Amino acid sequence: MFLKTDQTYLRALEPADLDFLYSLENDTTVWHVGNTLTPYSKFVLEQYLENAALDIYTVKQLRLIICNAEAQTIGAIDLYDFDPLHRRAGIGIVITEEHRGNGHAADALKLLLNYCRNTLRLHQVYCSVTATNLPSINLFTKSGFEQVGIRKEWFLTPDGWENVVEMQRIFHTHQDA
Repeated sequence: MFLKTDQTYLRALEPADLDFLYSLENDTTVWHVGNTLTPYSKFVLEQYLENAALDIYTVKQLRLIICNAEAQTIGAIDLYDFDPLHRRAGIGIVITEEHRGNGHAADALKLLLNYCRNTLRLHQVYCSVTATNLPSINLFTKSGFEQVGIRKEWFLTPDGWENVVEMQRIFHTHQDA
């Protein structure tokens, strides 16, 4: 498996991930970053899992499960808005709260960036991060992303409006990932 480091690996979605996805997608504390307003049913998620094996060129997205060295499911990393013509995609990542701060997000992002550059042959990737999410801003900055703009008052949260930082990474050379 090439999507692996010593402490983290990425794998495809499996039917056994239903309960994990159910808890992840219904975590109201992160709904605002995904524009979610309603809970997901297990039925809808089962249908999603049935289609998860479809090719990224068909569905324009890819979700991989993040696991630690003990094979525990600890998060998910997504490619979305995949555009093969312009060779770009958005990236989203979530690590369960109890596994944050252990380097798994950085490992998963590094693995996905290598996949984007060397397998999908993307020219660039981008992400949108709430301005108050400093750990994510630091994660993406350390991974070679640059801030390219701010969307003011972009997300309405229970605490009010929040700005969103737009970040981008362009792969300039083959060794760049």
